[in-house]
Amino acid sequence: MRLKRLARSLAFAAALIATASAATVYRAKAREARSLRDHPPEGQFVQVGDARVHVLVKGDGPDLILIHGASGSSRDFSFDLIDRLSPRYRVIAFDRPGLGHSDPLPDGEASLAAQVTVLKAAADQLGATKPILVGQSYGGTVALSWALDHPAAALVTISSPSLPWPGTLDPWYRLNERPYARAILTELAAAWVPEAYVNAAVTAVFAPQPVPEGYLAHLGNDLTLRQTALSANVQQINTLRPQVVAFEHRLSTLTLPFEMVHGDADTIVPLSIHSGPLSQRLPNARLTVLPGVGHMPHHTNPEAVVAAIDRAAARAGLR
Repeated sequence: MRLKRLARSLAFAAALIATASAATVYRAKAREARSLRDHPPEGQFVQVGDARVHVLVKGDGPDLILIHGASGSSRDFSFDLIDRLSPRYRVIAFDRPGLGHSDPLPDGEASLAAQVTVLKAAADQLGATKPILVGQSYGGTVALSWALDHPAAALVTISSPSLPWPGTLDPWYRLNERPYARAILTELAAAWVPEAYVNAAVTAVFAPQPVPEGYLAHLGNDLTLRQTALSANVQQINTLRPQVVAFEHRLSTLTLPFEMVHGDADTIVPLSIHSGPLSQRLPNARLTVLPGVGHMPHHTNPEAVVAAIDRAAARAGLR
């Protein structure tokens, strides 16, 4: 009798697990389908090897490449900033590999160098061989890596990690370090994380400023919550610090016009750890500190960001 009861219990447990797994897969796929329906590509695709890179191109003038931050896409820029810049620049806004509508890098590759290789190849196809590079948050670190290894007219970073930082990453990233855990956890998150949680996370990123009206609807939480995007993002974040450590000694070789914009209330990427000390090391770097401003000045203080971009262009002889 005990063996029969145990067998029935195990069968019931197996049925529950199978049902839960099927429901998770179904919800994750349904959310992904909805994201692609409600937030389709705004731009065009450039083929780089076996990967498609999504890029939004708008305007005329000197080539200016925009590189978005973690968990984002080019929609972060198309909400407002691109329209501010396109009257006098040819703006090229990429979705980084694995995010937005760009394909992920093969074999789980997440390095800055690999991302730059793909994005630069796409930029070259568009004729942008020596662009102004503008990156926000993680995207600014990508822009730094790009400028260290390839020609660029000027560099602008916005609230960007640029020097090694103390401490550890949030538990979500630490839990996803191992591939088997990442495969399970990202699928669970893709299926079950509520939109309210993502909204709260975005609110925290903007703090102490409010999220602009209409921003969340434009950005598209479901794009961020696709399993491929979640997986690419955690791999990119988990491997970032060692790469910053590796290129720190090379930052002194950056002699191009360099503008940094950073809020002194940024708790995501603190000014005192990143742009502040870096600006003191590089005589060609000019730092604009925004008092009381958090991590998203390209939305909360766009005039200051545009002014920094215009200064970089002028210093490069492009304006």
